[in-house]
Amino acid sequence: MTRQKILIVEDDPHILKLVQYNLEKAGFECRTAAAARQAFEELDRQKIHLIVLDVMLPGMDGFELCKEIKKKQTWAAIPVLMLTARAEEIDRVLGLELGADDYMVKPFSPRELVLRIKAILRRGEPKETRTEEVLAVGKLTVDKSRHKVLAAGREVPLTPMEFKLLVLLMERRGRLQSRERLLSDVWDIDADVTTRTVDTHVKCLRRKLGKMGQCIETVRGYGYRLRDEEFSGE
Repeated sequence: MTRQKILIVEDDPHILKLVQYNLEKAGFECRTAAAARQAFEELDRQKIHLIVLDVMLPGMDGFELCKEIKKKQTWAAIPVLMLTARAEEIDRVLGLELGADDYMVKPFSPRELVLRIKAILRRGEPKETRTEEVLAVGKLTVDKSRHKVLAAGREVPLTPMEFKLLVLLMERRGRLQSRERLLSDVWDIDADVTTRTVDTHVKCLRRKLGKMGQCIETVRGYGYRLRDEEFSGE
C-alpha cells in the first residue's frame, strides 16, 4: 500500500525533525522544505496529500504561501494544516480564510498533530452511503454534491472544513451541538483534545454568510445550533 505523502514546510530544523519523526512513525512519507521556493519544487515534483505549513518563514511567509498554493488549480485541493507560534485569533482566522483546513499553535502535542492530520485526510475519502444532496433552511441552501452554498441568492465560497461544519449543522438543524460533539463529528478528533478550532471556524463561517450567519446560534458554555425556522436574515 502506497504511503500518503506529507510536505512539511518549516525553517526551524528542530521542529522539522520533531514533526517528521512523528509523522513517519505514524506511517506517512515526508518531504521537507525550509522556504516557499523549495515547497513549490516539491509540489511540482510529486503528488502531495497534505501540507504542514509554518507561518514564520524566510521570504514569503506561510499566509502568502498558502494563498499561492490555493490559487493554482493543480494544488488547490491539497489540504493545509498551519503550525505556528502565532496564537492570536486574527492569525487563526486569516489562515482559515486563506484556505487552511486547520491551525495548530506551537508548542504542540505530536499526538494531536497526528490525529488532526489523519482526520483531515479521512475527510477526503469517498463515503459509502449518500444522504440528501441539497439542504435548505430559509434563504440558506447547500448543494453537497456540487460543494455550493447560497445565502440569500449569493454564492458563498467556503473552505472544506467550513463547508463540512455547515452541512452538519444544517443536517441537525434545531438540535444543540456541543463543541466536543462537533470536534468528534466534523474534525474526527477525540473530545479530550483541547482546541478553539470550532469557535474559530464558526466565526469565519458567520462572517462569510453575512446576515444569514445569524442563523447559527451560540449556546453559552455548551456549543452551537442552527435555527430550525425559516430564517431570512433580514
